[in-house]
Amino acid sequence: MLVEDDFDERRKYSETVELCKGGTKLYSPLWSADRARIQRMAPMDFMGRYMLDWFDFSIADEVHQLAGDTAQGNGLAVLARIAKKVITLTGTMMGGYADDLYNVLYRIDAPQMVREGFEWGGAGREMFQRKYGVIETVERITENENACSRNPKKSIQILRRPGCSPMLFGNHLMDSTAFVSLEDIAEALPPYTETVIEVHANHTLRDAYDDLAEQIKKTINQYPKDKGLRSIMLNTLLCYPDHPFGFETIYRKMWDRKAREYTIIKVADPATLDHEVIYPKERELIDDIRGELAQGRKCQVFATYTGKHDVVGRLDTVLRGAGFRVAVLRPSVATDKREAWYERQLSLGVDVVICHPRLVETGLDLLSFPTIYFYETGYSTYTLRQASRRSWRIGQRRDVRVKFFSYANTMQSNCIRLMGRKVLVSMMMEGKFSGEGLAGIEEDTDMMSVMARELVEQGGVGETADDVWRQVNQQRQAQFGSAKPAPVLTADPMEMPAEEEPLLVAAMAAEVPPAAAASTASAQPSFIGFAMTAVSKRRKKSPEPIDSGQLLLFVA
Repeated sequence: MLVEDDFDERRKYSETVELCKGGTKLYSPLWSADRARIQRMAPMDFMGRYMLDWFDFSIADEVHQLAGDTAQGNGLAVLARIAKKVITLTGTMMGGYADDLYNVLYRIDAPQMVREGFEWGGAGREMFQRKYGVIETVERITENENACSRNPKKSIQILRRPGCSPMLFGNHLMDSTAFVSLEDIAEALPPYTETVIEVHANHTLRDAYDDLAEQIKKTINQYPKDKGLRSIMLNTLLCYPDHPFGFETIYRKMWDRKAREYTIIKVADPATLDHEVIYPKERELIDDIRGELAQGRKCQVFATYTGKHDVVGRLDTVLRGAGFRVAVLRPSVATDKREAWYERQLSLGVDVVICHPRLVETGLDLLSFPTIYFYETGYSTYTLRQASRRSWRIGQRRDVRVKFFSYANTMQSNCIRLMGRKVLVSMMMEGKFSGEGLAGIEEDTDMMSVMARELVEQGGVGETADDVWRQVNQQRQAQFGSAKPAPVLTADPMEMPAEEEPLLVAAMAAEVPPAAAASTASAQPSFIGFAMTAVSKRRKKSPEPIDSGQLLLFVA
């Protein structure tokens, strides 16, 4: 009979075995397999072991969600192993970096990856990024003078940057990928328009945001190598403009090398504003929704902060106060029940639905909501591209309008500009090549590093978000025909009544991405689906050499 003490790792009372020549003491196991019963095994493991080449085809949808080192991702490799051919589907093939495709390519066509010299794991992924992507190497040399000599110290930092070589398309996608747009499978789709609405803060909000940014800037300058501070900077300055209350003093736990112990440092002390005040961006959203509802168009609003600083809850309160019938979709609603949830809300007469874009990015058609608002966008290219197309689907009869709200000249605008750059890379890998996009990509590094650099240097690095997203829309126009560009709307600065003015001191300090998802209309835009079709899991011979004439495709 086993008791609780038998399972204590520090004390073992089970049977022990000592070797005759001494050495490590061995302990007998506390359990053994019951061979009288049927062995249980996960279906995927069973198929991977005993059903090689059993199926003719395996199909994996939303394959971009299977690119991580997860159990689901490993399941993609099993699907490729048990079928003669594998078909993968996705609407957003990559997120802006070359190695976004590494795991997927290795799982569905490992022999080709091995022939190129890539091994599975971190080392092979780094080689893949170096060959097909953009790598930034930062070398720092510090001079230390000893009593009789100099002792320079060198530190090298390698960073992954957005961008990829067209040869990735030629070597891995050209002979196995079909790009399909909605225009290829449906006629007379309604126009699709993306518009950026910039809301300018009054001087009180601007001062409060600048004060918060300055506090974080000083801390980053003091501890430039701490990546945790960059994360604090990113989330605080993105969220604070939309929820300028409920923030406590921000602290950071850091390791002190000299004292060899953890120390607590103060990062910033955000100002707290009155939650009963309606702020400029909220006023602009209310006015725009009222105009859309007057035309009989129901609205879907996306916001990304749902935790301690619940922007979704804040919008629910504000929009209900404006007289709208509002519903909020939370993660507690199961994925397979969300479509029924939407139908139930429509039967109740709801005009506006608010949720995180990740909750609807795949599997839902929001045909009843032809107007989509990105009150916040986050910084996921996959989520942005998927969620923005939820209404522009087969069967939609009304014009689709996607509107990106932002405060001008803030951290959110920097974030959106970088996302626009990554969208350009994604479009290139979908067959929409742009020398302009490739050239511009090399001006940006990873998300947090660039945004921290812009904060510290107090200047825009590269182009504005409007310029970047205009390039995105120009690529769509070049692919699907010209379209009349939609204007970038700018909301005039709104001064609050004198009695409310002090309440805005910290509220409008942070502003949102001005050029969020910018700006032009495309009558029939954008790539919708992609498939890696009929990829053989084992290639008996090397692929045929590419005709030299095809290389002209990659000449700048």
